[in-house]
Amino acid sequence: MNAPVHAPISGFARHDNELVVGGIPLTRLAQRVGQTPFYAYDRTLLKTRIGMLRAALPPAISLHYAIKANPMPALVGFVAPMVDGLDVASGAELRVALDAGVNPRHISFAGPGKSEAELAQAVASDILLNLESPREVQMLADIAKRLGRPARVAVRVNPPYELKSSGMKMGGGPKQFGIDAELVPGVLADIASHGLLFEGFHVFSGSQNLRADAICEALSKGYELAVQLAAHAPNPVRSLNLGGGFGIPYFPGDKMLDIEPIGRHLAGLVDAGKTQLPHAQLVIELGRFIVGEAGVYVCRVVDKKVSRGEVFLITDGGLHHHLAASGNFGQVIRKNYPVEIGNRVGSETRELASVVGPLCTPLDLLADRMDLPVAEAGDLVVVFQSGAYGLTASPQRFLSHPPALEVLV
Repeated sequence: MNAPVHAPISGFARHDNELVVGGIPLTRLAQRVGQTPFYAYDRTLLKTRIGMLRAALPPAISLHYAIKANPMPALVGFVAPMVDGLDVASGAELRVALDAGVNPRHISFAGPGKSEAELAQAVASDILLNLESPREVQMLADIAKRLGRPARVAVRVNPPYELKSSGMKMGGGPKQFGIDAELVPGVLADIASHGLLFEGFHVFSGSQNLRADAICEALSKGYELAVQLAAHAPNPVRSLNLGGGFGIPYFPGDKMLDIEPIGRHLAGLVDAGKTQLPHAQLVIELGRFIVGEAGVYVCRVVDKKVSRGEVFLITDGGLHHHLAASGNFGQVIRKNYPVEIGNRVGSETRELASVVGPLCTPLDLLADRMDLPVAEAGDLVVVFQSGAYGLTASPQRFLSHPPALEVLV
C-alpha cells in the first residue's frame, strides 16, 4: 500500500523549475523583498478563491472574512471590497478593519475576555459585538450610557453539540467561547432590560473541517438552535452568523473540501429562513479557507549537513515565524506541511531531507524526512498552505532571531 501524499498544490505556476508567486519567479521575488525569510500572499489566488465561494454559495448568503486568519493590513484592504463584512477578534484587528474602509455596520467583534477599552472602542465605532458572557451585558450598558450611543449586540451561543471532524472544536461541552445555549434566554432578558440593541446570534462550532457532510450538519443544527432561541429574543433576529469551519488540506492524505454540497445545503436554509427568520441575514464567516492556500512562507538554506546518514537543511527561518508548520500549533501527532525547494521545482534529483531552522531547540522543524529535490546552501525552501495563522500565530521573539516580512503580490 502506497503512503498517503499531499494534495496537489495547483494554484502557483512554475517556470524553468522555479515557483512563481504573484506572477514573479521566486528568486526575483526574494530579491525584491530584500531578505529571507518572508511570507508572500498572491492577489490572484485570493480573488480566485472568493470568486469560487461566490459561485458556490447562494447570493443571499453574506460572506465575511475573519481577520484573525491573517490581519496583514494590505491583505485585509485587498480582500475587504470582495466580501460583505469583516469579523475581528481584538481592538487592534478592529483598527485594521476600519482602516480598510469597511462600513462599521458590517464589522463584528467576537472573543472571550474583551477588555473594557475594547468594548468602548466597539460601541464608539458602531460595530456589532458578539456577547460571550453575562459580564459583557452590564459593561456594555454602562459604556453605552457614558458614550451616549447604543450598543449593537448579538449573542454568541455555545451549542450543545460539536462540529465533527474539526481540527479545533469551538463549541459543545464546557467552553470558554460564547454563552451556553441553556443560559441564553436569561441573557436575552438582561439585554432587553439594559436597553442594548439585540440583532442576532453567532454560532461557531469548530474550524478546519474537510467533510462537507459534517459542516452541513453543523450548519443545520446552528440554524435550528437560532430558531428556537429567537422565541426568547427581545427583537427579531437580523443577523445569524453560522460560522464556517471550511478546511484546507495540509497533511498527507488530506482531501480538498467539496463546497458545492455546502452551497446547496445553505440554499435550503435560506429558503427556510424566509418564513422562520424573515428578517435575518445569514452569514458565513471564513478565514483560513479564503487566505490559507494563497500564501507561502519562504526561507533560505544556510547550511547542509549529514548526521549519521540523515540530511539536514538548516535555514534562516523556523518555528518562530511559522509555528503551525513546525507542528507546535495544535497538532497532536506532528505531520509535514507541503514543502518544496522553490528554485528546484521538478528536479529529478531527490533525497530524503529534514528542513530545520536556526533555533536552539529540536522543535524547530519545518519538514521531517521529506522527499525533496537535492538542495544546497542558498536555495529557497517554500512552505505552502501558509496564508492563514502564520506570522501572527508564531512566537517571533523566541530566542531573539530576526523577524520575517510579509508581502502581497
